[in-house]
Amino acid sequence: MATHTHTNTNTNTNTNTNTVRLHRVLRAPPERIYRAFTQPGAFERWLPPFGYTGKVHAMEPVVGGAWRMSFTNFGTGHSHSFGGKYLELVPHSRIAYDASFDDPNLPGTMKTTVSLTAVSCGTDVSIVQEGIPAVIPAEMCYLGWQESLVSLAQLVEPNIPD
Repeated sequence: MATHTHTNTNTNTNTNTNTVRLHRVLRAPPERIYRAFTQPGAFERWLPPFGYTGKVHAMEPVVGGAWRMSFTNFGTGHSHSFGGKYLELVPHSRIAYDASFDDPNLPGTMKTTVSLTAVSCGTDVSIVQEGIPAVIPAEMCYLGWQESLVSLAQLVEPNIPD
C-alpha cells in the first residue's frame, strides 16, 4: 500500500496544515462504494473511527450541496461537528467535498477527494484529505481513516441476497 503523509505550509495565512493519502482495493463495485459516501445512513455507519458514533444532520449530494455531521466519543459523550459543500460528484467515479469544524480551535477548511476505479476484483479507492488543521496530528487522522476504511469494507463488501 503506497501511502504518504506530509505537512504543507500555507504561506498565505502562515497556518500549517496536514495532508493524508490512503489507498485500498475493496471487493465491491464502484457504484456501491459511491452510495456509501452519498447516502446519510451509510455515511454515518462507516465514517466514524472506532469508538465514535456518527450522525448526519444534512446531506445534499449535488455539486454545491451542503452536508453536515457530528462524531460522538462513545466513552466520554463528547461530540464535535463539521460540514461543508460538495465540490465535485462524478457518479461511481469521483467525489470531492470540503469541510470545516464548528470548533474555532480547529481552523481552516479541509478538502477530501475520493477516486473510485473499477478493477478486476472490485474497486481501487484512493483518498486524499488536504488542509487538516495542524493541531490534529497527521498520524492520528491517518489512523482514523484506516479504521473508517475497515468499516467501509465491512459495509460494502458483503453480497447478501434479498
